[in-house]
This record gives sequence, C-alpha cells and structure tokens, in this order.
Amino acid sequence: MTTATSFGARLYTGEKSFNFIGNRKRWYAISLVLVALSIGTLLTQGLKLGIEFQGGSSYTVTKATATIEQARTAVESAGVTSEVIVQAVGTDKIRVQTGSLTVAQSNAVQDALATKFGVKVESIDTQIVGPSWGKEITRKALYGLFAFLIAVMLYLAMAFEPKMAISAIVAVVHDVVITVGIYALVGFDVTPATVIGFLTILGYSLYDTVVVFDKIRENTRTITSTGKSTFSQATNLAVNQTLVRSFNTSLIALLPVGSILFVGAGLLGAGTLKDLSLALFIGLAIGTYSSIFIAPQILSGLREREPAMIALAKRVSSRGSASAAVATQPVLENHETRGPRNQPKRKAKKK
Repeated sequence: MTTATSFGARLYTGEKSFNFIGNRKRWYAISLVLVALSIGTLLTQGLKLGIEFQGGSSYTVTKATATIEQARTAVESAGVTSEVIVQAVGTDKIRVQTGSLTVAQSNAVQDALATKFGVKVESIDTQIVGPSWGKEITRKALYGLFAFLIAVMLYLAMAFEPKMAISAIVAVVHDVVITVGIYALVGFDVTPATVIGFLTILGYSLYDTVVVFDKIRENTRTITSTGKSTFSQATNLAVNQTLVRSFNTSLIALLPVGSILFVGAGLLGAGTLKDLSLALFIGLAIGTYSSIFIAPQILSGLREREPAMIALAKRVSSRGSASAAVATQPVLENHETRGPRNQPKRKAKKK
C-alpha cells in the first residue's frame, strides 16, 4: 500500500482527521477578505468588456514585423483617438479594438492600417458589432446565468434538501464573485468565451459540492437514532473522506487548463483560449476551495440550529461526560481498595 493510499484510508476511517468544520471562522475570514477585494476591484476598475458586449470594431493585421506603436499611430492618423485598444496576438498579429464607428471611419482605419503595414485591405480581419447587438448578447448571458442558478437550486432542493441547496448556491456565488474580481484585476477582455468559462466553473463547483453533500447525507442518515456523533462531527468526517478524491480530480482538471492558459495563450497567443482558460483555471481552484471549506461549513451551521440537532449535541456531550466518568471510576476504586490490601501484615508479638 502506497503512502498516498494509506493516508487516504486513514482519512476515510477517521484515524486521521483535519478539523475543517471546527475552524469554519478561519475559512469564512479568508473568503470574506477575497470577496471584499474582488468587489473593491470591480467597483474601482470594473470589467473590461469585449466588443461582443459593448459594441465596437476590431481589426487584426497579420505581419511579423508589425508593432503596437505602428498600429496606434495608424489609427490616430485615421482620426480615431478615443476607446482604442491595441494588443499583440502571438508573434505575427496586431489587433486593434475601437468603440462604435461609422462606415466612413471604419474604412479610414482599414486604409490607414493597410498603408502603414504594407498589406492589402482585404487581408485585414475586420469585425464590427453594433451597440444593440452587444446589449442583446449581455442580456442573454445574464438570463443564462440566472436560469442556471435557479435550475440548480431546484434540483438540489429536490435531490437533497433545501438547506443543502442554499449552501451550494452561496458557495457558487462565492466562486463567481472571486473569479470575476480576479478577472477584473488582470484586465482581460470579457468575451462570450469568458461567459462559457464562468458557466463551466459553476458546473464543476457544484459537481464537487454535490459529491461532498452526498457523503454528508450518507453519514447523517441515522445520526439522530444512533447518537454517536453530532452533525458537525459527521460532516467533518465526510469532508475528510472525500478530501483525497477532491484533490485528485481538481489536480487532473487544472493540468490541461493550465496547459491551455500558459502554452496556448502565453506562447501561441490565442486570444480566445486566453479568455476561456483564465476563467476556467481560477474558477476550478476556487470551486475546489469552496466545496471543502465553505459549503459544508454553511450547511453544518444551518443544521446545527435545528431543535433535533441541538438535542443530539446535548446527548452526545452527556454521553461523553458519562464515558469519561466511568473510565476514571475503576482507577479510583482500585486505588482505594488496593491500598490497604497491599500493605504487609504485621506479625503478632510474642508474649
């Protein structure tokens, strides 16, 4: 048996245990700081919406010797100076993004870029999105997000229990806020690929949380009748039992996403891969954290307030006190009874 297998077996049997539930205030504090920083970043910097959401024009020029300074100078010469973003894509492409332009302005930008870089106008990849189209895409993305959350809450409420659904949704909102905050801090464009990434991490986070909740339900099915442990103790055991599985699945999921992020986006310069992979990488890591350190703790806090669980905690506590008293009683009795018996008998004096 390998060391990892032995460690996982000890966690499953309870021989080795980490106090995830008892230290809930510590995890809440960490999450509160991350959420506060994310909200602060969103309020101060905001999200950098791509042209698919806010409308605008995008021009991509393919030439190995093209530079950002040359592209910016060409756009300024066409009379466009506001809302201009110039980025290098890979090693041989330059992408210019502007706000909404008229047809004449768009043609002027294309002509200026073609002249500056010595390429044909037809070779410039041009994409124009109107403001109304961007608003429509934004509205549909929000509809999809809210519909997803409502469907998940209904499923969890029916498959498990309402308090598990509440805990899972709180954990999902926690994941989304932190992921969006980091996305705003990095300054990547929010594109449809980003929305796809957000929906994907929501599904993964809920998948990992449902696995933990299923084990919690198994451990607490007969907890009130047996009275061997409190709900928090049984929940903590469930988290430890699924810990190795959560770590392994998360690591396997993060490796290919990390490859896409650092190789596909960093080395190859694929913009769409960059938008998608960053959202996935951050979301997968935060989703794993919330399924271990946030969702079970919230569920335990909600369930421990129930009258049945309060009574159960008192029974477990009193049983523990009684067991401790019984364990110490024979020691006292033996000490009292053996003392006089073990003393050597005195010999009778001869007259």
